[in-house]
Amino acid sequence: MLPAIEIENVHKHFGSLHALKGVSLTIEQGEFFGLLGPNGAGKSTLINILAGLTRMDSGAVTVMGHDVVKDYRQSRYSLGVVPQELVFDPFFSVRELLEIQAGYFGQRKTSGKWIDRLLEGLKLTDKASSNMRSLSGGMKRRVLIAQALVHKPQVVILDEPTAGVDVELRSSLWEFIQMLHQEGHTIVLTTHYLEEAEMLCDRIGIINQGEMIALDSKEALLAKGVGQLRTLRITLANHIEALPDLVKSKLQHASANVLEIRLDRHNDSIVAMMDALRDAGGEVVDIAIEESDLEDVFIELTRQAT
Repeated sequence: MLPAIEIENVHKHFGSLHALKGVSLTIEQGEFFGLLGPNGAGKSTLINILAGLTRMDSGAVTVMGHDVVKDYRQSRYSLGVVPQELVFDPFFSVRELLEIQAGYFGQRKTSGKWIDRLLEGLKLTDKASSNMRSLSGGMKRRVLIAQALVHKPQVVILDEPTAGVDVELRSSLWEFIQMLHQEGHTIVLTTHYLEEAEMLCDRIGIINQGEMIALDSKEALLAKGVGQLRTLRITLANHIEALPDLVKSKLQHASANVLEIRLDRHNDSIVAMMDALRDAGGEVVDIAIEESDLEDVFIELTRQAT
């Protein structure tokens, strides 16, 4: 079976900026893939190359086996992209906008039932006749998702789809996207909400400064050495003016008499931390340990790559 997306040794420069430095990546059909990275890492450049909005300097990219340059019509037909920006035509209603989008792919006359399903699934049915200008930011983002899906693409890229969206809307969006995934669509997600990636994605790639610095299942990423961090939360009955050096070197956050300390499970001793605090006059009344999550792994990997 052909990969949904195949990226081979892609380079891209913008003047003196080397935005992508030989990125290679294969995403299989049916995956829910997370593409993560800090701002300016190269995620948007990579997505724009996939969508045909930016030309790579060298390398090769295919979508469902179709080269994004040589066979751009079929590659774009196979792909739906939900952009970060709220880009919309203010002169049409929601339904009109979706019908026009379907027309770009030759499906305007046959898209009615699918548009109805998109409107229902994204809770836009009662807004179908509303002008785009009258919608809230969250509703506009739902329309962008519907617009990307109106031609029934096999691969869907969601670029920060829940940025600035309230919790209730985020939940309903993910419910719909998970349904699409279960029906066989390949989903590629970029997000700064790492708990979303950890909850939804099968496999994760982390890009930083134009290079793919990690690519594995989320379970494997969490099991790696950088995933062996833990947070020790200590509550003291009293305030210590001068924390011991051992504690200060690992301190992540301090609030009132609560200390959050980042430990490496292989090299740092909880007992040593407790003893140091007691020697400094601290009275420990409670401790709690939190294991590392995807955010810990992300922070540590991007820090190491800087």
